[in-house]
Amino acid sequence: MTFRNYSIILMPILSSFVIFMIWFGLGQNMVQERVEKDGYTVEEAEGARKAVLPYPNEILTALTIHRTDLLQATSNTFSTAILGFLAAVIGGYGISLLFSSSLLLKQATYPWILVLQMTPVIILSPILVIWLGPGQRATALITFLIGFFPVVANSTQGLISTNKDLLDLFTISNASKWQEIALLRVPNSMPYFLTGMKIAGTLAPVGAIAGDIFAGTSASGSAGLGFMIMVYISSAQVPALFATAILACTLGFVFVCGVNVIHWLALKNWHDSYGEAEQ
Repeated sequence: MTFRNYSIILMPILSSFVIFMIWFGLGQNMVQERVEKDGYTVEEAEGARKAVLPYPNEILTALTIHRTDLLQATSNTFSTAILGFLAAVIGGYGISLLFSSSLLLKQATYPWILVLQMTPVIILSPILVIWLGPGQRATALITFLIGFFPVVANSTQGLISTNKDLLDLFTISNASKWQEIALLRVPNSMPYFLTGMKIAGTLAPVGAIAGDIFAGTSASGSAGLGFMIMVYISSAQVPALFATAILACTLGFVFVCGVNVIHWLALKNWHDSYGEAEQ
């Protein structure tokens, strides 16, 4: 292995070590200031520090203690994110196909999609919860709304930016409108569509967690990570709050990696971007 290959492994380890050292240093400095300046005992200062900046081992302990609730919440958030993401991808690309086949439909509908996208989700979420009730349906719809626009915008751009010479060739060959869309516009739009899908994939876990915060638990009592965040904030369980953040970060990482793999598998054998990267 070359030094570059080793550095891919060693540099994250080194940076993590530096971050942990800074983390512990800030914690010890906080304790020392409380003892020297505020007259706290060491035990009181440690308690105050834990309520603000828990150490990694304390976060792992909280993760172990609350593992049942947190793992169930992670599973609920993941399933909701998948549901909203798939709806955004399928619905978004379907609408893009309609836009590419009808300019009048695009001109009439696209501005309303922009209005929906520009409305902050923090305003839409309580309204959706009022309409649909708390639980997975409202959370999935919030996730859908967050990921819907990137798919529509990118896919529509790909479908309408097909090479004019190829379009003329299909016209000369007496191809039907749907043949033109299925055999020319759809393959041409794939890189654009997959880019929109990648953006929607990065937003899906965020949307699911944001939806959890507003939608809370369902009638069956299932809760996601966003709901657990609110629980731990209200009860001042800061190490458990950090543990929830770690699981949310891990969930987002897994989700985005999955979408990136789909993107790579779909384009690696024919798209120029991957060919140039490999040369």
